[in-house]
Amino acid sequence: MILQTLSIINYKNLQQAELQFSPKINCFIGNNGMGKTNLLDAVYYLSFCKSYTNPIDTQIIFHDADVCMLQGRYHTERGEEEEIYSAIRRRQKKQFRRNKKEYERLSDHIGLIPLVMISPADNELITGVSEERRKFMDMAISQFNHEYLRSLVRYNKALQQRNVLLKSDEEAIDPDLLELWEEQLVTEGNFIHRERKVFIETFTPIFNRFYASISRSNEEVSFTYNSQLNDEDFGERLRRNRQRDIIVGHTTVGIHRDELEMLLDGYPIKKVGSQGQNKTFFVSLKLAQFHFLLQAGESTPILLLDDIFDRLDASRVEEIVKLVSGPEFGQIFLSDTNRGSLDRILQRTGNNAHIYSVADGVITRINE
Repeated sequence: MILQTLSIINYKNLQQAELQFSPKINCFIGNNGMGKTNLLDAVYYLSFCKSYTNPIDTQIIFHDADVCMLQGRYHTERGEEEEIYSAIRRRQKKQFRRNKKEYERLSDHIGLIPLVMISPADNELITGVSEERRKFMDMAISQFNHEYLRSLVRYNKALQQRNVLLKSDEEAIDPDLLELWEEQLVTEGNFIHRERKVFIETFTPIFNRFYASISRSNEEVSFTYNSQLNDEDFGERLRRNRQRDIIVGHTTVGIHRDELEMLLDGYPIKKVGSQGQNKTFFVSLKLAQFHFLLQAGESTPILLLDDIFDRLDASRVEEIVKLVSGPEFGQIFLSDTNRGSLDRILQRTGNNAHIYSVADGVITRINE
């Protein structure tokens, strides 16, 4: 998938931009806070109907502007053209259109434009709460498995409805209705659990290869998928915990409590990993996700690299440069505060690159 052009109006500090991209490398140079990350975030938004950095849509509209608009034109591997348009207005439902036709459900769009973004914020995958790691699994699987995404939506709705019942007075809880939502939780939860297990089994050896290549070490990295569904029937456990759930007012059993434990030499990396090891770990995670999507899907994902070379030693930077310069990677968007790492990528990939300067929200093509 290739993003050919992008139009931006009032996206964060990017008031207006009309950009035409290289099908291979697009580099954005500028100091911190100038808008480089916002540009990459706009590309991300057109793939996932949301911002990578801010879950509240109205907060991405520039200052006191009334509307924010994005429009991207894509070229697919099948030689087809796709136009994706989004408009966000204050106090109104956002618009999201594919080839001028409004989506009935935004979830139908996920996976059309496969994309992987690597950012310093990804350190939360290691140091953050378990929800961050569940989101990582869900995002990776949902981009090629629409049934998984639909199942996840149904599971979350059933979970919400069961929790509403649990918060009611115990005498007012309709046991038949509770049973109904529990049946849906079990059906969807078992499916999601199976898909997550398959994903981790397939993903782990891919990740191990990337980590070994970037780190140039013999460190052992691995995952442990911890789930309450691993060793007990979900429905039975739900029923056994029903009284406890009524007391606490929420559902204490299910795949919404899963944890993906990330290990370095057998120990949680969040406890033993250095800053460099942590960064190598999450960069390897995302590059492995790219490779996984490449194998599982029909389109080459777009890759966004946002200021990831800082705080990595020269040898690790060199390995990342070598990897992303390979033929399996398609269109790449990179941002950095200096030209050093970017120039090394350009030397490996030839002259098929566009370079931009970003200053105070203004994006200017540099002719070279």
